[in-house]
Amino acid sequence: MAQEFNQLNQWIEENTKSIVELETILTSHKALAPENGGTGEWEKCRALEEYLKANGIKNLEHFDAPDERVPEKTRPNLVATIYGNNEDYAIWVCAHLDVVPVGNLDSWNTDPWTVTEKDGKLFGRGVEDNQQGLCSGVLAALSFVKQHILPEHTIKLLFMADEEVGSTYGMNYLLKEHKDLFKKEDLILIPDGGDSKGETIEIAEKNILWLEFHTMGKQSHGSRPDLGHNAMLAGCELALKINSLEKIFDRKNELFEPSHSTFQPTKKLSNVDGVNFIPGDDVFCCDCRINPEYSLNQVRTEIAKCVKEIEEKHSVKINVKELQAEESVATPQDAPVAEKLAGAIKNVHNIQAKFIGVGGGTVAAGLRNLGFNAVVWSTLDETCHQANEYALVKNIACDAKTIAYMACDGK
Repeated sequence: MAQEFNQLNQWIEENTKSIVELETILTSHKALAPENGGTGEWEKCRALEEYLKANGIKNLEHFDAPDERVPEKTRPNLVATIYGNNEDYAIWVCAHLDVVPVGNLDSWNTDPWTVTEKDGKLFGRGVEDNQQGLCSGVLAALSFVKQHILPEHTIKLLFMADEEVGSTYGMNYLLKEHKDLFKKEDLILIPDGGDSKGETIEIAEKNILWLEFHTMGKQSHGSRPDLGHNAMLAGCELALKINSLEKIFDRKNELFEPSHSTFQPTKKLSNVDGVNFIPGDDVFCCDCRINPEYSLNQVRTEIAKCVKEIEEKHSVKINVKELQAEESVATPQDAPVAEKLAGAIKNVHNIQAKFIGVGGGTVAAGLRNLGFNAVVWSTLDETCHQANEYALVKNIACDAKTIAYMACDGK
């Protein structure tokens, strides 16, 4: 294995600059979801397919999701397979094709849809999120294909749609309509989060509960609160009670930062048009990130108690709407994918990996909930969704070497 990996490693080092071509091609296609004013990912996907075929990766399959909102009426999900010596498990590298809008164009120093290279950095929308991980997987695969080396284990590259706005037409569609795509034995890597050293492996996520609270009271003149039921006052007190649930669900989990569950009031809608009104209608939202030791049903029970108490105290009616609800089991630290990735990081880069959890949601959650162990990892500066987003060319090579090591490991 050592001799084979040295050959792969050297090829990656000598051909890393060529991957700038792929970043440039991908960035030039504005793969925005309809929710973000775009027409989906098809142009970008076709350009990627052309690149893969031209470079010898020709075993391509589509698992496209119907979507009447886009011109092609589908959203692309593409799988490239590089068959290995063993079919006992596959090594998946799962990256998404879609990107987020550029935001305020005046905040960019370069054209966000044209890659600009400077001091080892590639600037442009999507170059890090998630094209860096996509390109690392492609570069690792090409190190085998171009040298006619058979991987010890099959490599599968998944290029997904729709990650930025919920994965309805991407990973979630695949898990619902193509349940046999993954095997429980597969090693599933999602290079869509990490740190600048490449030492943190995400194996767990907090449960997510986004809530909208609509309080309905009775409007009256500002000088006669006795004739009304102040919906905003009731809502404010409810917001404080929701926030105080942090003291009830107080168990800490050191995988996460912060280590405790959070219940935070966030968005607030406008209610009345003048200062001299007692509002009879009020809406606010909460973003709750709950440690996986607690179920969402436990949280729902406590929230219902809070709502009932405020309704009775203020003589109002409160409707609760769940905007998002996600629960996720953790990938065990001794799962093969976690151990093999940690081993590869140690062997290739002499870095001792650390296992962590995150407060945000990733596509790993859906996989884990169905019994597929998945990890989120890459080496990046976390400039995603920012103006002047960039990816380090050396990080693409760094992660490609790690993936190549996993694919030629015969253990």
